[in-house]
Amino acid sequence: MDSLRVEEYIAGVQSGAIVACHWVKLAVQRHLADLRDGAARGLVFDVEAATHVIKFFHVFLKHSKGEWGKGGPNNGPQPVRLEPWEQFLLWVIFGWKRADGTRRFRTAYLEVARKNGKSLIGSGVALYLLTADSEPSAEIFVAATKIDQAKIVWTESARMCRKSPLLMKRLQIFGDSNPKASACNISMPSTGSKFEPLGSDASTTDGLNIHGVVADEIHAWRNRDLWDKLETATGARRQPLIFAITTAGFDRASLCWELNEYAKKILSGGVPDDSFFACVFTLDDGDDWTDERNWIKANPNIDISKKRSDLREKCERAKNMPAAVNSFLRLELNMWTQSSVKWIPWDDWNQCGHVVEWDKLIGRRCYSGLDLSSTLDITAHVLVFPPDNDVDPYIVLPRFWIPEDNLHQRVHDDRVPYDQWVKMGYMMATPGNSIDYDWIFADIDDDAKDYDLIEVAFDRWGAARVVNVLQERGLRMVEFGQGFASMSPPMRELERLIRSHRIEHGNNPVLRWMADNLVANEDPAGNIKPDKAKSTERIDGMVALIMALDRAIRHQSDGQSVYTTRGLVGV
Repeated sequence: MDSLRVEEYIAGVQSGAIVACHWVKLAVQRHLADLRDGAARGLVFDVEAATHVIKFFHVFLKHSKGEWGKGGPNNGPQPVRLEPWEQFLLWVIFGWKRADGTRRFRTAYLEVARKNGKSLIGSGVALYLLTADSEPSAEIFVAATKIDQAKIVWTESARMCRKSPLLMKRLQIFGDSNPKASACNISMPSTGSKFEPLGSDASTTDGLNIHGVVADEIHAWRNRDLWDKLETATGARRQPLIFAITTAGFDRASLCWELNEYAKKILSGGVPDDSFFACVFTLDDGDDWTDERNWIKANPNIDISKKRSDLREKCERAKNMPAAVNSFLRLELNMWTQSSVKWIPWDDWNQCGHVVEWDKLIGRRCYSGLDLSSTLDITAHVLVFPPDNDVDPYIVLPRFWIPEDNLHQRVHDDRVPYDQWVKMGYMMATPGNSIDYDWIFADIDDDAKDYDLIEVAFDRWGAARVVNVLQERGLRMVEFGQGFASMSPPMRELERLIRSHRIEHGNNPVLRWMADNLVANEDPAGNIKPDKAKSTERIDGMVALIMALDRAIRHQSDGQSVYTTRGLVGV
């Protein structure tokens, strides 16, 4: 097969001749390691099967749109010619077999920047599973959050079929000519197989017997309900495949982030899962996003389907418009970002997530912030332990409470894994359908006994009873304003500490989620404060952290506040 260039790609990534990110290099190394050691685990690489899927793309599929859809021989559509990196994906996913001869990989996760041909690959894989995978009565779906999104990949598949006389001899297509058609179907009568779009908003997903799914733009899936139903529906098939294709997202409580983290654990060797294929095209930590030599790491189709000139224009816009940076990083360079204007420097935050030995803090001086929210919501109490010198970090110990009775409903409605956090001990569920402050009082009492808790900063809103009780128990309560004057100095200091890696938060997932939600509001003088209105989700823990840090900084051992030189901008 003259156009087979897989070995060329593998060798190029290995040698560095092909610029690739850390995760792509690991995907190549995993394949080579399996060729060497996989037989001991019952794995076999089937070159014929790997070649078969690539040949299917080249022989049966035609481009349906753009310059390739009309510029081929005789002014007809050009045949699909997979790039080496695309061939590598399919070579590995379809080439590896189990000892019983069935396909090894049952889930495949591809994360790559926009305009690199994800939809074409997904469409081709779906059509291959429909027509060439030797599965009788195969049920193939493209799944997305809404049926209209799912129809994008399905419609691309239908167009590719109509451009291919070889496929049209075998297939029947309904619904592609009408975007509003309720029933869309590509069927293969000779095998009783079908291919349809499926959205999470479908009336039902019961009764599915799935052979293959292309899960489109997983970053937009706000919970894993549909994913779980799809996985369950593959149970009766010999060798089902769920092929997830996506660009990076920003929600770190999402299914996509969960899959991204799991994929990287597999590639790093931390999780042994022979059924899960993963490949992530992105920039490496520390890469300069403005240096176009790095762009190929996230855009393997640069100068092919991804135009370099377009990237340059968007990069220049992002340089001059801070609000455009996140969009450029996420969509064009496949880097996980926050949803709004960036405030927390995320790479630096992650580097502050060292494991904290809490027992060694017993008796240590600390200060805390208490954000009460409402009785139906999350309450946060965050302790900050200042260092005894100019080298050691500030240490953060967060506590969170949530009402128990509505916990599972909140998980469903908010699409946030509160229940998992409770099980893992990162959050406390108090009895009843509203916050039980007696539990909070008891927990704060325990902290005050274990640590030298000097002050508790609080927002006066709705805090009268709580403040009175804690004062009666001997705690020094300090009212803390929520405006620019109070919030800006400790927020600026928190940012400095994060960037210099002089704060340790123990990688608490609840606090990480809230840090990711935090959006800063800036006044004309350059002062900042948390913007609860623009923050996507809860930020209570970060507000409590900022208040606690303020109190810790104001009680430096030399008796002088650091704010005497770093105070409010413009004041």
